[in-house]
Amino acid sequence: METDQLFEDIIELPDAEAKERFERLIGVDEIKERLIKEARILLNPELLEEWSKKHHKKIIPIVRTFQDRASLFIFAGDIGTGKTTLAETFGDLVARQESISVTLFRLSLNTRGRGAVGEMTRLISSAFDKVKEVAKERSSPGKKPSSAVILVIDEADALTQSRELDQMHHEDRAGVNAVIRGIDSLAPAHLPVLIIMCTNRLSAIDPAVMRRAAAIFEFNRPNDEQRMEILRRELAETNIKDEELAQLAKEMGAKDGKEYGFTYSDIINKFLPALLLEAFPDKPITFDDAKQIVESLSPTPPFKENHASK
Repeated sequence: METDQLFEDIIELPDAEAKERFERLIGVDEIKERLIKEARILLNPELLEEWSKKHHKKIIPIVRTFQDRASLFIFAGDIGTGKTTLAETFGDLVARQESISVTLFRLSLNTRGRGAVGEMTRLISSAFDKVKEVAKERSSPGKKPSSAVILVIDEADALTQSRELDQMHHEDRAGVNAVIRGIDSLAPAHLPVLIIMCTNRLSAIDPAVMRRAAAIFEFNRPNDEQRMEILRRELAETNIKDEELAQLAKEMGAKDGKEYGFTYSDIINKFLPALLLEAFPDKPITFDDAKQIVESLSPTPPFKENHASK
């Protein structure tokens, strides 16, 4: 089966663009640190064993339990909070730190198929088989792998919606089962594969999938301090003062009866381009223009989950 039927993108890391996108992410430092640590242990399981022998004089049971987990992480949170960007870019730092290559596969929603009996199961199974094939080619038992694989499943709730819903189609149930089988097939093989699922609807994901997750990370909208950090970085070398940046950051927060402020993408993809284009080509960027643009924009409304009854 052609890989373009299964994956939207296949990206080889390290990559300069991925590095820049990763470094520009703000407010997710704890998640970054955990992912990098997990990736290092996955690539070299002996690290945990050496740690255990050093500090406990033997390999303690928790080490084996840790190593037998599914290498699945769920990124959950509102739209525009950096879930997909982090999923697609953290492998760059892993590649650079470990001096290896990392192949990132972005699973295509085409794997849902067109409704034909067995098609969704076949496509999902083929995608996992391809990931395992690539991982096996680059790993040797007992040796540190020379490369790793990351499988990103964006909008994961579309493929792993809870089977507890009465109105769920048989094909969708079979697709969820195929995803679970794919996840379960990776852990016993100890292959250098990390699976990252991103979703705006955590409660819609099947409980069996969530139980297999090594961790579920919650992504939130930036607070005043994080908005300030973005503005200070992006508007450096302009004449806008720190106290004015602080005012802009505050204006981007919850106001006018809304309980939510700007998302990261609202700032990066809406506010900053509008500010630049307002100034180009005849004048410099100014606080007055920035304030006017902030006041003219509305933050993206939060994603509202529709909870179907059983």
